[in-house]
Amino acid sequence: MASTHPDPAYTAGPVAALRRIAFLLERGREDTRRVQAFRTAAAAILPIPSDQVADMVEAGTITDLSGIGPSTGAVIADAVRGVVPERLARAEREHGGPLTDGGTTLRAALRGDLHSHSDWSDGGSPLEEMAFTAIELGHDYLVLTDHSPRLTIAHGLSAERLARQLDVIDAVNVHLGGNFTLLKGIEVDILDNGDLDQTDEMLARLDLRVASVHSKLKMESAAMTRRMIGAIENPRMNVLGHCTGRLVTGNRGVRGQSEFDARAVFEACAEHGVAVEINSRPERRDPPTKLLELARDAGCLFSIDSDAHAPGQLDFLVYGCERAEAVGIDAERIVNTWPKDRLLAWAAGGSS
Repeated sequence: MASTHPDPAYTAGPVAALRRIAFLLERGREDTRRVQAFRTAAAAILPIPSDQVADMVEAGTITDLSGIGPSTGAVIADAVRGVVPERLARAEREHGGPLTDGGTTLRAALRGDLHSHSDWSDGGSPLEEMAFTAIELGHDYLVLTDHSPRLTIAHGLSAERLARQLDVIDAVNVHLGGNFTLLKGIEVDILDNGDLDQTDEMLARLDLRVASVHSKLKMESAAMTRRMIGAIENPRMNVLGHCTGRLVTGNRGVRGQSEFDARAVFEACAEHGVAVEINSRPERRDPPTKLLELARDAGCLFSIDSDAHAPGQLDFLVYGCERAEAVGIDAERIVNTWPKDRLLAWAAGGSS
């Protein structure tokens, strides 16, 4: 039940209320289907003039709109009337607090996020929504890194689909006007022989490339080491994503880490200027702490990334920041603390 008195401070409106609820539920790793109802409702009323939405609320017909159910209709009605929706208040109580005890200093130094997914592959939201949420979180840039074609289970992008996505990103950036940039990227599969799962022509058109192993995670150690180093030696590669592939919690179950010569892999990263990703997803915590310390001591660069598959998950960065602070990684070695121009020069093969 909503508050019985209007809150004069609540003036954001129903679209903002619905988006905030969805963000908080994603941040709290709630079930995707529950979250989608709020994003669907926000999209349904977004193009409708606010006075018309208010008229529908007063007439009791707001739930006649496709995509609006009783729960989301109640949120809209309360927000229109200046009342804090009960569902929003509950989401704030349950998921609005700090995610970690530490990492806040480093989190404040991050300028962006180099690993995120949209509904072009296995993410849950349009790339525009990912960009808008990144702006709200204070990012200067977000790299969109949808999957490459071999990962069919995640609707990986063929060269043709990726080319179409790049045109959409250009259009979004024109609309945003330059204060924030949605950067062109990919999470490209590292194939069994160390090749990257996209044409060199398409890789060359991107701003930044994360390369990850997604298949044959139990490959014998020597072969996995050759596979990873082969990718690291590719001049198009910038970031080594979730290097062990492990899962430590979550609804996908647990999975042990891949075996490889971590010292050799991290030394190759340091030699070729490839950043080791500190994957911030709570179910990954990848690399494990001992490997994170090994990469630190090998002189590697790092990238602290959310690997977000929904807008609210972009706030996961603080998990990785807490881990980086705990092992004493200096902010200057974390490439997404760098300004956009410096990041892009590094990713293009220039000096860091």
